[in-house]
Amino acid sequence: MRFLPDDRDPSVLVVGAGYVGLCLAAVFARRGLKVVAYDVDRDHVERLRAGRCTIAEPGLEQLLREGLASGCLTVSADLSAAAAVDVVLLAPGTPVDADGRLDSSQLEAACRDLAPRLRPGQLVVVKSTVSPGTTRTVVAPLLAGHGLRPGIDLGLAHCPERLAEGQALEQLRELAVIVGGIDAESAAAAAALWERHLGVPVHPVADADVAEAVKLASNWWIDHNIAMANELALFCDAFGIDVLDVVTAANTLPKGAGRLNVLLPSVGVGGSCLTKDPVMAARAAADRGVELRTITTGRAVNDAMPGHAARSLTDELRKLGTDPAGATVAVLGLAFKNDVGDLRETPVVPFVEGLRRAGCTVRLHDGLAEPDQVRARFGQDPEPSIGAALAGADAVAVLAAHREYRELTPGDLRAATRAGCLVFDGRRYYTRDEITALHDHDLRYRGIGR
Repeated sequence: MRFLPDDRDPSVLVVGAGYVGLCLAAVFARRGLKVVAYDVDRDHVERLRAGRCTIAEPGLEQLLREGLASGCLTVSADLSAAAAVDVVLLAPGTPVDADGRLDSSQLEAACRDLAPRLRPGQLVVVKSTVSPGTTRTVVAPLLAGHGLRPGIDLGLAHCPERLAEGQALEQLRELAVIVGGIDAESAAAAAALWERHLGVPVHPVADADVAEAVKLASNWWIDHNIAMANELALFCDAFGIDVLDVVTAANTLPKGAGRLNVLLPSVGVGGSCLTKDPVMAARAAADRGVELRTITTGRAVNDAMPGHAARSLTDELRKLGTDPAGATVAVLGLAFKNDVGDLRETPVVPFVEGLRRAGCTVRLHDGLAEPDQVRARFGQDPEPSIGAALAGADAVAVLAAHREYRELTPGDLRAATRAGCLVFDGRRYYTRDEITALHDHDLRYRGIGR
C-alpha cells in the first residue's frame, strides 16, 4: 500500500503544538498544505487561534498569523481531524523522569487517542525525541490497537527533530531530514513528504531505531564537545592563556571530512534538549548493561559551570578590592542561548543563585524573555531596561550575545556603571580589541578561560 498521495498535496495533522509541532505546522501551511495543529492545552489553543504565540522563535508568530489568515492552518483541541488527513506528525513532549529514563506518557496518550480515528493508507511520522526502539515497540503496537497494522495498513516512520532554536524556521526549509521507517514503504513515503512538500534533502537510514539514535548521538556530541571546551577553559585559566586563542588555532587542523571543531566555553548548558537527551541515552544504555561514561562526565562538567562562573566573578571582584557581599551585579541575558528568550533549564539560574549566596545584589535583564517567566524562574522581576540594570553596578555579567548586548559600547557601559566596573564575559565573547576598549574606558574584564 502507498502511504502518500501522488496526485495532490497531502493534508497534515500535527499532534502537539509546542515548539517543534507549531514550527512544523506553520512551515507546511506556508507551503500551501492544509494543516491542523492539535494540542491538549485548550488555553494554548485559544491563544494560537487568536494569532498569539508565546514560543520564542523569530518569525513564528507572523507565520502563524499568515497560516490562519490563508485558511491553510487550523488550530484545534479536537482530534476529529485525524480520520480525514493523509499524514500525522507526532510531536508530543518526551521528557525524562527522575532516573533519566524516557517518559513517553504524552506520546503514548497521543497514540491511544489517535488509534481509533486512523484509517488505512495514512502515514504517521514520529518527531519526538525517544530512545531507540520506541517507534517500533511502543508506538506501533498502540496504533495497531484498533486493527490497523503499521507497515501494512499504515505507514510509520521516525524522523528526528534536529532544529536549532532561533533558526528553526530557516532550518526547516534547508536542513536534511533523517528518515527511518519500520518498513521500506513507510520510509519511502516519509522521504517523499519532506522532499516533495517541504523541498528539503533526505538522509535515509536503515530503520526507525537508527533514526531515533541519530538525535541522541547529535546532542550527546554537542554536550560532550561543550564540556571539553569548558574544561579547556579551566586548563587555560591555570596557565593564564586565552582559551579563544587556543580554540581558534586548534580548529585549523584538518580532521576527517572537515576540520577540528572545538566549540566554545560558557556559563553552562541549558535548554530542553542538551540537558535531557544525553541523559536519556545514558539511562537507556544502562538499562541494557552498558555504562556510558562520557555522558555522565560531560553532564557533570557542564552542570558545574554556572557555579564556577559565579565564583570567578566574585573572586575577581575581591581582587579588585570590592566585597561581593556589598556588590551590585547586573546580569544581562537570562536565556540559555543567544538571541532567544527561552529560559528552560537556563544555566543563568544557578549562576544567579551563586551570586546571591555570595551576598551580591543581583539585577536581571533580558529583553527577549517574558517577564512572568523571569519572575517564575528567578524569583524576582527583571529590570525594565538595560539602563536600569546597569545603573551604578559594580559588575556586569554578559551571559548571552543578544543583539542589544552586542551593540552596547564601552562608553555605554562606563556611563551607567561605577568606575572600575568589572565586565564578566559568560557568552558574549569580547574580541581583543573590544577588551582593550573596555580597559581604555576604566572598565575591567574577566572571561571564562580568559
